[in-house]
Amino acid sequence: MTHMADEIKTAAAEESKPSPAEQIKAAVEAIVYAADEPATLDQISNALGVEKPTARAALDLLAASYAAEDCGIEVRKVAGGWKFYTKPQHHDAVRKFIKSLQPPLRLTMPALETLAVVAYKQPVTVPEINEIRGVHVGGVIKTLLEKRLITTAGRKEVIGRPILYRTSKQFMMRFGLSDLDELPSLKEFEQLAQAALGSDSGIAPSEPGEGGAEAAMIRESGENDDLGELAEDPNEAPEQTRSAAAGSDPA
Repeated sequence: MTHMADEIKTAAAEESKPSPAEQIKAAVEAIVYAADEPATLDQISNALGVEKPTARAALDLLAASYAAEDCGIEVRKVAGGWKFYTKPQHHDAVRKFIKSLQPPLRLTMPALETLAVVAYKQPVTVPEINEIRGVHVGGVIKTLLEKRLITTAGRKEVIGRPILYRTSKQFMMRFGLSDLDELPSLKEFEQLAQAALGSDSGIAPSEPGEGGAEAAMIRESGENDDLGELAEDPNEAPEQTRSAAAGSDPA
């Protein structure tokens, strides 16, 4: 009798044991959860020692498991990898929670306009941004670099070799974008920025150096650029690794 009971328990344990596919899915879930930055398919497959199709199938299973309406988070592909994000229907609650922890990141109108130029014209130099906006944007570029929304992308092969700027991975994560093809129209950009930056108004008052006197400094000549001190090595601009987007809040 005891022997039969042991056999029943053993059989039940075997039935409850996760399948290989479920075990891989669970491992992928742990990796995506632990990663500060979006985990790429290469990183996941290498960490698990499985082929990319197997890792991708596990990612699909994981995403499907969080697609149920009673789940507050989802697995989303952003910036070339996968990361946990809160679902849109819970953004208001998460936004209030984030605001209770720390002041939200806000941009002035000059900074928002300059960020839009970089996003849609990248890679782009300061002289080119100056020409588009009609004002000198040196102070605004410094602000965007400090907020990790843009980064350097080498130097343009023209006279003076001005620094090229592009949006950063932090920008992609804040705006919940998988790639730049997902950028909205310029008309929709400000509305998206208000949500992604986590503030009710979205637009902060102008900071010193972003308007006024600087707005009057129209760029008279072309390609020489005095912002070299902002990034001595174009490849050394740091990238912030943790997203706090209210419009696409990470779990």
